[in-house]
Amino acid sequence: MPFFFVEYTDNLKEEANINKLLEEIHKVLIARDTIFPIGGLRSRAIELKEYRAADGAEDDAFVHAQLKIGAGRSDEVKKDVCDALFEVIKEHFSHVSSKRYLALSMELVEFSEAGTYKQNNIHTRFKKK
Repeated sequence: MPFFFVEYTDNLKEEANINKLLEEIHKVLIARDTIFPIGGLRSRAIELKEYRAADGAEDDAFVHAQLKIGAGRSDEVKKDVCDALFEVIKEHFSHVSSKRYLALSMELVEFSEAGTYKQNNIHTRFKKK
């Protein structure tokens, strides 16, 4: 953990540079490696081909992000990381929103360890000796 998901409308594909966005998101999370283990960090992007935004009258676009983390972090930590991530998202899409209608949103999902199953040997690369 954490997992970062971003959905974006396909009418943004040419100008979205999603790989760069994910790179910037990872920088924010890696900078908090005492809170979120680097070996558990994963992100993915999903291009939406079927969607509708607002009244459908314009070529509206949207981006929705979700950060999934395990339970146990303080409210201050959650606010800090979410504020930082949403700033990255807003900055990343600022050039787009200056030219077209665009809705940005992000949510935090916190879940219990009960009911989750994991196996990950990537963590061993980041163990401090």
